[in-house]
Amino acid sequence: MKIEEIRGFTPDQLTDGLANLKKEQFNLRFQAATGQMEKSHRVGELRKDIARIKTVMRQKKAQG
Repeated sequence: MKIEEIRGFTPDQLTDGLANLKKEQFNLRFQAATGQMEKSHRVGELRKDIARIKTVMRQKKAQG
């Protein structure tokens, strides 16, 4: 996800997106623990996407 896309989201979309990413992150951790992980590069991408969403949420909260 690009930061420009995320900035265009509504607060509800940001919350939903964050929940979906965290769910996917949990599933990937579970796959890694059981040795079934296929897309190991996705872990880093998810962490960065979660951080981007949290950053935009904080910025929007600070603006009002």
